[in-house]
Amino acid sequence: MTKKSIALYLTIIGLLLIIAVGWYAYALHASRQPEPDSVSFDGLRAYADVQTQVAFGPRIPGSNGHAQVQAWMRTELESAGWQVEIQESEALGHPIQNVVAKRGDASPQIILGAHYDSRMFADNDPDFANHTQPVPGANDGASGVAVLLELARTLPEDSVSTWLVFFDAEDNGRIEGWDWILGSREFVKNNVLQPRAVVIVDMIGDADLNIYKERNSNPDLTDEIWGVANNLGYGQQFIAEYKFSMTDDHTPFLEAGIPAMDIIDFDYPYWHTLADTLDKVSAESLEAVGKTLWTWITQQSVQN
Repeated sequence: MTKKSIALYLTIIGLLLIIAVGWYAYALHASRQPEPDSVSFDGLRAYADVQTQVAFGPRIPGSNGHAQVQAWMRTELESAGWQVEIQESEALGHPIQNVVAKRGDASPQIILGAHYDSRMFADNDPDFANHTQPVPGANDGASGVAVLLELARTLPEDSVSTWLVFFDAEDNGRIEGWDWILGSREFVKNNVLQPRAVVIVDMIGDADLNIYKERNSNPDLTDEIWGVANNLGYGQQFIAEYKFSMTDDHTPFLEAGIPAMDIIDFDYPYWHTLADTLDKVSAESLEAVGKTLWTWITQQSVQN
């Protein structure tokens, strides 16, 4: 073998050794990387949660459906690793049972809320004979609960301290002996908290989803979340225009000086009618809202 052949042979061996060492280093590095997170917000799972709630029947305070949905929510939340507390009080002579889910003992920097009761009278139904019938509440009630439950399953444990609050007795205003937002008023009255943001979701499962900015909501918080939605490609669902002024579960927080906002599609034509049924809700709409909130929360940094 000539000197040139030997030099070429040694060069090839050296190159192979360099490649082998590089491959080994890459494989070792890759093996130490955390597994990618396979759990993300799933609109189909959220839709199944709407199905479950509707199957319980009307969730009017004091009814069997109300008790069943409360027990089921507790099971789902605890299975996802959250501590659950039922905060009991009374308003206008009615028992109030707000369901509060936490992870750890830290005070919440963010509160996400939805009401889990359904309206006792379908008084917006076009058929007057239906006005004394209970509303199925597939979108008005069940959709917001479904989004919060799916967030409970998918939010990373190291996310900013967040409470999920399922408000009772929101939906029976304009009925003798009742009023709107009884549960959220009791929550604010009985919990001395200063979260930096409160976000309410209500009627966000409409298959024809059109969420306008709500006029009473904190404008900075609204713009922040609308920006996240737009970046995710949900600009058609989150319309960057103001339209409605709502009294909803964000109202007591605003009155207490806490930044709060309402994500609501109030163009929903089946509001407070017997047609507020499962077929009016879509997994895609639930996912658009859920992924927007999931992304917004995971972008938040912890503040002391």
